[in-house]
Amino acid sequence: METTIKLFLVDDHEMVRRGLSSYLITEPEFEIIGEASSGNEAVERLETLEPDVILMDLIMDNGNGIEATKEIIKRQPNSKIIILTSFYDDEQVFPAIEAGAFSYVLKTASAEEITSTIKKAYAGESVIESKVAQKMMNQFRGNERRLLHDELTPREREVLILLGEGKTNQEIGDMLFIGIKTVKTHVSNILSKLDVSDRTQAAIYANRNKLL
Repeated sequence: METTIKLFLVDDHEMVRRGLSSYLITEPEFEIIGEASSGNEAVERLETLEPDVILMDLIMDNGNGIEATKEIIKRQPNSKIIILTSFYDDEQVFPAIEAGAFSYVLKTASAEEITSTIKKAYAGESVIESKVAQKMMNQFRGNERRLLHDELTPREREVLILLGEGKTNQEIGDMLFIGIKTVKTHVSNILSKLDVSDRTQAAIYANRNKLL
């Protein structure tokens, strides 16, 4: 017996819903069990419906897609919500993912790509559009860098700044009125916390993160 994937469409443009519906019903395993024109309407209608996959627009009056996603996931944590939108700016991407969106696809995607994303979501495989994935990676890398040097003590930050300025251990010790052994301990701690292998890489890190 062929598996039926129950779909629910959320978009404030009727023509978008009609277009999606007209194409998706040509897939024998898809069944569209409902539609909504706003986030609030979606939340209300989904109190009595349990779709497998929800296609969710982001920018809508009367409850946007982020708010709706958050509320739906709270009530139906196993729901697979695919964000289908024209927007991929930071103000939309990260809140949508944090709200519980399973996949994030742009409306410029082909019909075949949307169909594939739905089937993958049903199978438990997330799909993130490449532009969105790049933003997420950049955000992750930025957070990682901030977290690394946030773990430095005030004294270690002072030593790192002097390292970045090209000072030797002796010069650092003289400027901070501490012994060479203490300087070496600080340098060792800095390398460990920044996950770098030598003082040159630490200096590059300091410059790149504008700590000097």
